[in-house]
Amino acid sequence: MSAESAPAADFSAFVRHEDDGLAAMNLLVEGIHCGGCVQKIERALKARPEVAQARVNLSTRRLAVRWRGPDAAANDLAAAVAALGFAVVPFDPERAASEAEAVEKELLRALAVAGFAAANVMLLSVSVWAGAVEGMGPATRDLLHWFSALIALPAIAYAARPFYRSAWRALAVRRTNMDVPISVGVALATAMSLFETMRGGEHVYFDSALALVFFLLIGRYLDRRARGKARAAASRLLALRATAATVIDVDGGRRTVRSDALRPGMVVFAAAGERIAVDGRVVEGRSEIDSSLITGESLPATVAAGDAVFAGTINLAAPLRYAVTAVGPDTLLAEIVRLMELAEQRRSRYVDLADRVARHYAPAVHGLALATFLGWTLFSATPWQVALLYAVSVLIITCPCALGLAVPAVQVIASGRLMRRGTLLKSATALERLAKVDTVVFDKTGTLTVGRPMLAEGQAHDPADLALAASLAAASRHPLALALRRAAPEAPVAQGVAEQPGSGLSLKTSAGEIKLGSRRFCRVAEEDGRDGPELWLARPGRTPVRFGFTERLRPDATETIAALKARGLQVEILSGDRRPAVARVAWALGVATWRAGCMPAEKCARLAELEKTGRHVLMVGDGLNDAPALAAASVSLSPSSAIDISQNAADAVFQGEALAPVVTLLDVARRAERLVRQNFGLAFAYNAIAVPLAVLGLVTPLVAALAMSGSSLLVVGNALRLTRGGRR
Repeated sequence: MSAESAPAADFSAFVRHEDDGLAAMNLLVEGIHCGGCVQKIERALKARPEVAQARVNLSTRRLAVRWRGPDAAANDLAAAVAALGFAVVPFDPERAASEAEAVEKELLRALAVAGFAAANVMLLSVSVWAGAVEGMGPATRDLLHWFSALIALPAIAYAARPFYRSAWRALAVRRTNMDVPISVGVALATAMSLFETMRGGEHVYFDSALALVFFLLIGRYLDRRARGKARAAASRLLALRATAATVIDVDGGRRTVRSDALRPGMVVFAAAGERIAVDGRVVEGRSEIDSSLITGESLPATVAAGDAVFAGTINLAAPLRYAVTAVGPDTLLAEIVRLMELAEQRRSRYVDLADRVARHYAPAVHGLALATFLGWTLFSATPWQVALLYAVSVLIITCPCALGLAVPAVQVIASGRLMRRGTLLKSATALERLAKVDTVVFDKTGTLTVGRPMLAEGQAHDPADLALAASLAAASRHPLALALRRAAPEAPVAQGVAEQPGSGLSLKTSAGEIKLGSRRFCRVAEEDGRDGPELWLARPGRTPVRFGFTERLRPDATETIAALKARGLQVEILSGDRRPAVARVAWALGVATWRAGCMPAEKCARLAELEKTGRHVLMVGDGLNDAPALAAASVSLSPSSAIDISQNAADAVFQGEALAPVVTLLDVARRAERLVRQNFGLAFAYNAIAVPLAVLGLVTPLVAALAMSGSSLLVVGNALRLTRGGRR
């Protein structure tokens, strides 16, 4: 679809109506590269009186627009976006993913072509430079120039297509973007080089044009890859939905339907081990639900008639019947997806310096190059070819490579250092945001602890009691039963054990019934004041035996918390687990501020509350319930043991059971910030010196390319200082 024509599709067919009476539509927008593109689209749509809300997600490229009026207005709104130079189609997650993959592959192919051609042309250029010193003849020099042209012309035509297309779309609607001066500079440098080759000139600049395209493609490809991680997080969340469900009709008949065909009020059957399809309320049955991905609770929750169940959780023990209360976008799982997308959109407003000057860069560079050309042409006897050469030099020397490398060079080196220490950085702006952190918020289960219960130390158990309990526990997959089994792995497996969901295990013997389970199941008095996870072993004629469980803290959790406090950081715990469990961990680690029983939205609300007070928050978590909070925090970190969704939502992932990478990450980030500031200073100093020289005609395109490369090397060299020394 061309940028200057209105969309051909009938978008009114994709309109939905919401409860507040507004019409709504989701579009997939192609061609957005930065926060400036997002603001341009949102500003244009919000200026229309009928539009109530317009929001673009840079990571997923989804435009969500809501308006007052007829469905037919959808075509006008889509046309308004197309008029800005962006292609739009109805939003389809599968199509978005496939198109994003295709664009990444195209960029990778273009990058390979540009790199291969640049390396070969550079070798030919070295030969020309060496020959100039050794007395190479003009005929040999011209031959090498023609070989360079044969390599460079098709390579530039192919590899620079992403920039040409973007520039053309902008110019077609009478706008500019960062790709316009890039395209003009590459085209002029290539054309001038071809002209000089045809007339037997001494200097050509094919190597400069190819190197420029190569470095810019690296940045564009890495940007697309980073956005792909954000898209994957939401996609994997939605993959937790059950695709089908068993509906029980009024007459008792059963039929299998797609989960998106369920409606509130329907009764759904969930077998043991089956994933809950939609939000509902239990009407019959008693079972245990693994809701750790939603609440963070490490132990299964017992549910019975009247209790709520949520989409994405797993029915562990026994069949259930539940009445549907929410479907599709109204489920808790869908709400988590929305929270993540809202947080990702807010994160996209962290723009680097290039984005902040994008609106002024293109006209300033073109204006300066044009002024150079006109100045030398009108106010001196300089031939127009030479004046154009000076203008091309200005375009090349003002290429913001050093400025563009100021951050990436430090990021690459910092990423390598952190990776060697077991931490993977996943976000392009993570280091910048980590350097500002003054508050660290931890999840409990799986983050401060290893995420699975273990038999508490200090309990004096008779080995025979432990072996008997472990032999019964072998018949269950309950987390406490598994922990008991790990405590006595040599115990034989008891035969004939019956499990009562939500209660415990029982074994009938000649001496009577043996039970292993909850306090109530084993008929133990409630006067005992001890709390925490527990199992009781009850036998005829014997005093019941209690097995208490606890979560094991990560081995260096105490030292890590102390180190964070020593650096002046505020530390908090936000957990979905029970209050007593969270209180024990907070007391053991010396954390004064903590909250228990937090749902995903409550975690996001607390982070928003902290940020409103001016705090910069690092969120460390591992569960699905942490994914929105990880996305909403200023910056986020997840252990490698976390589920894929949380790892994708986080800005960094650390390996191993130790928490020390949290401290290392913050230390490296603060050093990196100092180096980035120094690099910006070097880049601005380079432009302050080099640009006036180019305008005065003291720099040829070849020297401009060398100066541009030299400034980039200087920036990289400064960034390499990060590999030396420790915390400073």
